[in-house]
Amino acid sequence: MKFSLFLATIAACSSFSVARAESSSAKAHADHLLKATHSWNGVAYAPYTTSQPELSMIRLTIPAHTALPWHKHPFPNAGYVLQGSLTIQDKESGKSQTFHQGEAFAESVNDVHRGISGNEPTILLLTYAGAEGEPTSVPVDKQNPEY
Repeated sequence: MKFSLFLATIAACSSFSVARAESSSAKAHADHLLKATHSWNGVAYAPYTTSQPELSMIRLTIPAHTALPWHKHPFPNAGYVLQGSLTIQDKESGKSQTFHQGEAFAESVNDVHRGISGNEPTILLLTYAGAEGEPTSVPVDKQNPEY
C-alpha cells in the first residue's frame, strides 16, 4: 500500500513537471500600444541622433490639478497613462489633447508644451529614445525642470 502511494506521488510530481515545462513554451500575448512616426500634435519625427543611443524609462507621478512647467524634449518619447488623465498643451499652436488611463501617446520633439493632470494624481510611464549624456526634458523660459 505504501509503495502504491509512493508511485502515485512520483507520477503526480512527474505530470506537474511536464505541465510546467509545457506552459513555459506558450506564446506570449502582446498588446501593441503605440507605433508612431509623428507626435500627438501631428508633427513628423525627423532623424534625431548620430551619437550613442540611450533608452530610458521613467514612472512619473503628477499630483492632481497640477500643470507641469513648459518644456520640450530633444528626442522622441512615448507615454502611457497608468492612472488618471493627462492633458498635453502645445504652447505655440494652443492645441491640446487629453489622454486617459490605459491610453498611449507619442510626445512632441522640440515643441514647447506642458502636461496638466486631472482630478486625481496622474501616473505615467514614459519611454525616451534619447542619446547618451543628453537630457530627456529641457525647461524653457526659465521654468523649473519638469522632473
